[in-house]
Amino acid sequence: MIEEIKEIRSYLEKRLDRIEAAMLLGTKEIIGIEEAALLTGYKVKGLYTLTSEKRIPHYKKNGKLYFRKSELEAWLTENKVLTDAKIRSKAVTYVVTGRMK
Repeated sequence: MIEEIKEIRSYLEKRLDRIEAAMLLGTKEIIGIEEAALLTGYKVKGLYTLTSEKRIPHYKKNGKLYFRKSELEAWLTENKVLTDAKIRSKAVTYVVTGRMK
């Protein structure tokens, strides 16, 4: 019984830490690697790989990595996949006008 209570407490403390981190993340524009991992869903190691390959926007100061939240959000959404309805609409427009919009 006591072990179960300890496990539940540990679980709740971890959840609370994540909630606090998420709330703090909402108030900051410049974030570190841990917060960037939380925002993007990538692992820290994966972010280090992306930065070393210069595939993700980032900044470096005194050996630490920083990110602008707005740039990460733009990077995450830069390859939009069109819906079937949008593709059909573009196809109809092209057939009718002979031009892509």
